[in-house]
Amino acid sequence: MYHWKGPSAIGDFTKYVLYTVNCENWAVWSIDGIPRAWESSQDNDFHTPRSWPGLAFRLSRSVLSTIPPPIPRAKAWGSAYTPSPGRPLLDMSQGVPGSPPPDILLDALAKTSSSPLSSGYGHVLGEPKLRSTFAQEMKTVYGPDADVNAEDIAFTSGCNMAFIATVMCLADVGDEVILPVPWYFNHHMSLSLLAIKSVPLYTRSDDGFLPSPAECKKLITSKTKAIALVTPNNPTGAIYSPALIAEFAELAHQNNIALIVDETYRDFVEHYPPHRLFSPIQSDTLQPPAVPELLHHVTTTLDCLQICAPRPPQLALADSTILTELRSSILENAKALKARHEIFRKSLPSGWTIGSQGGYFAFVKHPFQNVTSLEFCQRLAQELGVLALPAQFFSYERDDLSRQALGLSEDGWDRWIRFSVANVDDEKILEVCERLKECKAHFG
Repeated sequence: MYHWKGPSAIGDFTKYVLYTVNCENWAVWSIDGIPRAWESSQDNDFHTPRSWPGLAFRLSRSVLSTIPPPIPRAKAWGSAYTPSPGRPLLDMSQGVPGSPPPDILLDALAKTSSSPLSSGYGHVLGEPKLRSTFAQEMKTVYGPDADVNAEDIAFTSGCNMAFIATVMCLADVGDEVILPVPWYFNHHMSLSLLAIKSVPLYTRSDDGFLPSPAECKKLITSKTKAIALVTPNNPTGAIYSPALIAEFAELAHQNNIALIVDETYRDFVEHYPPHRLFSPIQSDTLQPPAVPELLHHVTTTLDCLQICAPRPPQLALADSTILTELRSSILENAKALKARHEIFRKSLPSGWTIGSQGGYFAFVKHPFQNVTSLEFCQRLAQELGVLALPAQFFSYERDDLSRQALGLSEDGWDRWIRFSVANVDDEKILEVCERLKECKAHFG
């Protein structure tokens, strides 16, 4: 038997407190007033309500204990801003390209989209011709001797799909996957939906937010099934060197666990190849002996998630000449984005600190003491019309307490912000930095 005591406002969160008959204390934490998880204050074990107001059926504990998508929450902050012709909303929240694809790709997409041949289902793992074509493209990036064949490749509707389809093959309920913190929130959300524990591997700003293989080794248990890395990183922009990735690959190999490397922003690194995991020597030593065997099981998960990736883009890209021509466009975009990062770095107001930057993102600490980045980003959007994401979106809610318990606390950890430099052009980067100069009048 439970009864409610609350709610009481805590920032833009709401804390609902309830008591059991034996006076154990529990709290239901929610975002935007929606309860998400019952948490024991004694053992930190999470429990979730199965019923939901207005529904005649019970909901999954996993979905209720998973954080809601952070981006819509941030977009709501931006919608509270009143723009004007001279002061539009400047959106640096999501990691999306700020420019459209090249005409050659748009033309190819128009052609394949209108073709009756693209209207049916295709192979679960992707169009056979595209798999072969892309295997050659991989050799352009990782070197002509890269040990990558068509049978090693599968296409999904985005990297989130690839991640969840892979994890479903690797881990069971109650297993663990190690994620460097700050983490990509969709990785954490995906694991939560599968009732797999996200184990935080804390990084530090004075290390450029690079994860430590030695610290990671301490986190591996009998329940650990994988280590998941993102490079260039989301949210920090940190770029992991080939040597660092090789250390993690060796660590995974020694412990018979998988290494997942998300390279969504791979084409924006300055060094090629980004790593040497596909080189013949390392392939023999570190990679699974039969990647097609893994893809046999990925076929099962993907068949339930998507059946096949959208066919028009696959058929368009299957033409090897298009991939070749796109390579020059990709290199130009990478060069332009590098220059934009430099503009951002040079134009930031005094007192702002860049911890790392690369790929689409820059991870920046604001200078205002006793103002968390969660509060700061909300007011920054509502009052000054600049939309960015707080560090709290990329970790457990009470990350500071966990860091303190491990002796890893860091001054100002709750003041970091992710800016998506790729979202806007050079002119808007300058405008964002001008508005950041106005923050002193708002935050003192």
